[in-house]
Amino acid sequence: MTASTARTHVSTADAPAAIGPYSQAIRHGDTLYCSGALPLDPADGSLVTDSPAAETTRCLETCRRSVAPLGPSWRTRCG
Repeated sequence: MTASTARTHVSTADAPAAIGPYSQAIRHGDTLYCSGALPLDPADGSLVTDSPAAETTRCLETCRRSVAPLGPSWRTRCG
């Protein structure tokens, strides 16, 4: 694997930890893959079940927090 195709695992304590054998996100070149973003409340780990809209918002917030360690350009493009 060359430097241009190397994968980087992205992890942050600001988002719920991955449940299972996967990363919060993986960077591959200029592409970022977020996976397994469950609607978990980062404060207590509880599942957000108020409504589909609340669940979606929580999942997207988890992805946003997972991207944050990569810097402002990623937040702008993905947030």
